[in-house]
Amino acid sequence: MNDKKLAILGASGHGKVVADLAEQLGYSIQFYDDAYPNKTMIEHWPIEGTFDDLLMLDSTQTDVAVAIGHNKTRQQKIALLLDEDFTIPTLIHPSAVVSQYAKIQQGCVVFAGAVVNAFADIGKGVIINSSAVVEHDCLIGDFSHICPNTALAGGVIVGTGCWLGIGSQVKQLVELGDYCLIGAGSTVLKSIPSHVTAFGSPAIVIRHHH
Repeated sequence: MNDKKLAILGASGHGKVVADLAEQLGYSIQFYDDAYPNKTMIEHWPIEGTFDDLLMLDSTQTDVAVAIGHNKTRQQKIALLLDEDFTIPTLIHPSAVVSQYAKIQQGCVVFAGAVVNAFADIGKGVIINSSAVVEHDCLIGDFSHICPNTALAGGVIVGTGCWLGIGSQVKQLVELGDYCLIGAGSTVLKSIPSHVTAFGSPAIVIRHHH
């Protein structure tokens, strides 16, 4: 069991799953969300205050999980919390299978049924959602989000801040540029540049963004 409390920033559906996972790891839960005080509960968990209230907590007594799906917002909040000396733990569900040779940096969440295989390298603040598969030698950049049932074959490189939609698949050795979005159910057979949305089977670029 953990002696520490876990403050979860983001009273959302994603936050509920983070809370459930964290309780299984022995944390006691506090929620914080800028919808407070208009919103004071999420299911049976009370919302204690806003992000500013969270920053007032004793960082030696409370760890923080940033349960925000939007990658750039999660990145910004984690940076602010680290500046205030908070610990942002990596949370790995007991049913996830993570190789002893995989590397997972701080602030990641690995949900139920996910697989992270040998010599995969997962950056900071990454979400690896339920039943996602990250095969051997994959490299996932900081603050990316791998949605449920997504499968990355061996040696895939995912840039910073990418979003891979539910059920997407990426062929081995393909590279995805920074902040690209891969639509749900897409099959990525060749590399995708940065700052684009790609969709389809095979996936093609449908939009450029900044």
